[in-house]
Amino acid sequence: MSNLPDVVLWSIPAFVLLTVVEMVSYRLHPDEDAAGYEAKDAATSVGMGLGSLVFDFLWKIPIVAVYTALYELTPLRVPVLWWTVPLMLLGQDFFYYWSHRGHHVIRILWACHVVHHSSRKFNLTTALRQPWTSLTVWPFYVPLIAAGVHPAALAFCSSANLVYQFWIHTERIDKMPRWFEFVFNTPSHHRVHHASQGGYLDRNFGGILIVWDRLFGSFVAETVRPVYGLTKNIGTYNPLKVATHEYVAIARDLRAARDWRERAGRVFRGPGWGPARAEAPVSPAGTAAESASA
Repeated sequence: MSNLPDVVLWSIPAFVLLTVVEMVSYRLHPDEDAAGYEAKDAATSVGMGLGSLVFDFLWKIPIVAVYTALYELTPLRVPVLWWTVPLMLLGQDFFYYWSHRGHHVIRILWACHVVHHSSRKFNLTTALRQPWTSLTVWPFYVPLIAAGVHPAALAFCSSANLVYQFWIHTERIDKMPRWFEFVFNTPSHHRVHHASQGGYLDRNFGGILIVWDRLFGSFVAETVRPVYGLTKNIGTYNPLKVATHEYVAIARDLRAARDWRERAGRVFRGPGWGPARAEAPVSPAGTAAESASA
């Protein structure tokens, strides 16, 4: 597997060049309605990206060990050939969709992914705002390893998926051709994904392809201009707080929980979940008093 290139490493010069081009474009052709750039926000996004490289390297140690063990146990083998690589990319993109969707609807997973949505800007540096706790992602790709995909081939496909998604973090591109918009993830589709409006929440989870969203009912087209960020924004540029704020919120909710059922819900149900609180009964005397005062 040594012949598989490091896609992310080779793409870094393109990342830098495209980001500079986008920044200059805002200078030359400003758009008052666009989120644009803000220095502290962009610096935080870049810092989160650099930090993720370090933490992802650490997380890969146990993940590679598990994947390698599973790969040795399965009798299946998928060779790396010119025609199998597109199939592996397709399979990885399919499981990426379910990983991404799961990280939106299960709170303990959202605590990892929320980092990527924490910016109120939407530009190419937003693509670099990556989590530091990506250990929660690996279980979603176990079926590929069990099917005989080598861990290094899976890493290549995951890197290619990540690199593809860089360019879709922009407001400088309006719409791609209709056929492209129907099949592939685009800036328009991904702007919806990063929006905080109710109709746009938890939509357009695809990585490279948008067809998964169309098939599984999570697709929404861009209509009104998105408002980026979280439903409750965190208001900090501290990378450590950005990386951990939802874990802190979970811990706070667990301390305040009344029973184990609520504790489980705070961890494994949706990010906005809360137990239904029964209203205190109103005494007859109180009702009469309220009627008299009315």
